[in-house]
Amino acid sequence: MTNRAQTVIADTLIAAGAFLIAYLLSATRALGLDSSGLSGLNLAQLTAIYATLAAVFSTMFRRELSPWRYVSVPDTLVLARTAMLTAGVFLLAVFVIDRASGLARSVLALAPILQMVGSMGARIARRALHEHALDSFAPMKPVRDRAAQAPSLLLIGPTALADTYLRDVARRHDHAWTPVGIVSPDSRDIGQQVRSVCVIECIQNLDAALADLRRWNRYPRAILFLDEPGRLKGLTADLLGRLKNDGIRLLRLPSIVELSQHDGVSLLPMREISVEELLAREPIELDRAAVGALIRGRRVLITGAGGSIGAELCRQVAAFQAAHITLLDFSETSLFEIDREMGEVYPNQSRHAALVDVRNADRVRGCFLAEKPDLVFHAAALKHVSMVERHPCEGILTNVVGTWNVAEAARACGAAQMVLISTDKAVDPSNVMGATKRLAEAVIQAQQFGQGARFSAVRFGNVLGSAGSVVPIFRSQIERGGPVTVTHEEMSRFFMTIPEAAQLVLHATAACAEDVDSNNARLFLLEMGEPVRIMDLARQMIALSGRTLGKDIEIEITGLRPGEKLTEALLDETERSIPCAPKVMEVVSSSALRVTANHLRDLQRLAETGDIEDVRRALFELVAQIRGERPGPAPSLRVVAGG
Repeated sequence: MTNRAQTVIADTLIAAGAFLIAYLLSATRALGLDSSGLSGLNLAQLTAIYATLAAVFSTMFRRELSPWRYVSVPDTLVLARTAMLTAGVFLLAVFVIDRASGLARSVLALAPILQMVGSMGARIARRALHEHALDSFAPMKPVRDRAAQAPSLLLIGPTALADTYLRDVARRHDHAWTPVGIVSPDSRDIGQQVRSVCVIECIQNLDAALADLRRWNRYPRAILFLDEPGRLKGLTADLLGRLKNDGIRLLRLPSIVELSQHDGVSLLPMREISVEELLAREPIELDRAAVGALIRGRRVLITGAGGSIGAELCRQVAAFQAAHITLLDFSETSLFEIDREMGEVYPNQSRHAALVDVRNADRVRGCFLAEKPDLVFHAAALKHVSMVERHPCEGILTNVVGTWNVAEAARACGAAQMVLISTDKAVDPSNVMGATKRLAEAVIQAQQFGQGARFSAVRFGNVLGSAGSVVPIFRSQIERGGPVTVTHEEMSRFFMTIPEAAQLVLHATAACAEDVDSNNARLFLLEMGEPVRIMDLARQMIALSGRTLGKDIEIEITGLRPGEKLTEALLDETERSIPCAPKVMEVVSSSALRVTANHLRDLQRLAETGDIEDVRRALFELVAQIRGERPGPAPSLRVVAGG
């Protein structure tokens, strides 16, 4: 309230001063024709009326709520409106009092102009001080202070984003880098300046821009991409690889996905660019209000917490201020790592690390009853196609029986919601891993009946950077000097980043929580754009590393492994999708078979005996019945995976 009062008082004094100056400079005073003797109001009274009206309009338009150090164009328009209304109402007031007989008309024209200039000038001066804009006056600085101490930085991206970045840097007094130029996507920007930094070239002529900077002895030590590199036309993996070979660091600002985890941070530290940026698409926009309302103050349990998706879920759930997080995993090393990270990054977050195997129904049930979670994210699974193909019994026990155990435990402890992490390999599965995940989706569908706990599943494609995924494998092979192994030249996959995958899960959870009337489980998937050829991804990673394909490193075709498909799909023949959120779709499907405990007991008994052929046959027969390909027992209930 003190700051607001100070703003109103300052605007009132500026208005009073503007009126006094206008009165003294008026034509009547200059010509010696002052008629104040004929007026009922003297100068002090006129000034008081004008200043009072200025204070009223300043308060009415809430100018005291706008900090001076952040003044902008909209503030200028409001100040102009305040000045014009003050002059207009002032004229009406003095006309009513004495028909404005002692007031020169030129005062009414000059006073609002001086009031606007004074109010805006004071605010601009305050903002200039806040952003250290006066430091740009080189003659006022010693020569030693003008010498560039920080390494040079080249900005690449739209000028609007460059302006935002440079403004934030000025506000934070960040001197880690010295911007030496801007490369814009629009050639019309060339020659312009953004906060004293010149737009030197367009992206298509990046090589020429770098040559000019080298000639001017301002060659950059790093390049900062202000936008997603994959959306900046003219940038290729070959070009980025050459820049890295030249000793230039390739940096980028946090994306929307990353920023969503850091409330109140205007500018996060820059980080090295990775291959994920080359596969960029429009990031999903998380409904933070809905997800925050769902998680804040709730108890959350995450299975597979040490895995790539599970660990990212732990981070994002902690960022939304969950009341308590239970980290459940069967891998001692993975559980230790995520528990240690959570303790360091979120020291005040209540948490418990549980070393539990989801196959053990009694241990899972006991953990759930002790922890009493409100929300359950089931990410624990065996996910490597080739490994599960060789060990189908283990895949069934973990992916299918484990899902049933978690779902039953979630219902028993009174959890409000459970979300299964699924995969696009569950669509028309050709391998054991995909078949087990399709059966796991059916398990979730079978759990939803009547009111009570809400069950849903989330289906997405390959996750870039996850343990055992293609990107870390390629990176390791490139570091060893090759060869980079690709199973087939035409193989393609849908890709998404780990933060996007975790956000999709949170999207699904929030959407499912809002649908309290539906009696059916729900299945969600991300609108993942076009699939990416694995061969193209390998070439991009080789180029990004600065190596030359065919000279420094080779690509070797190894052939499809058992159970692998050339392409993946996001929807089965019996499914259709409908939009339900930005970049998120809901899958509506009908199942010809309701999975029961008896089905799973029979399958579990076969898996425990270890007969691989019988297990494989029983698994695919059950999946075929679910998809309606083979006749099965008469269903007791038709299951629909969409509301």
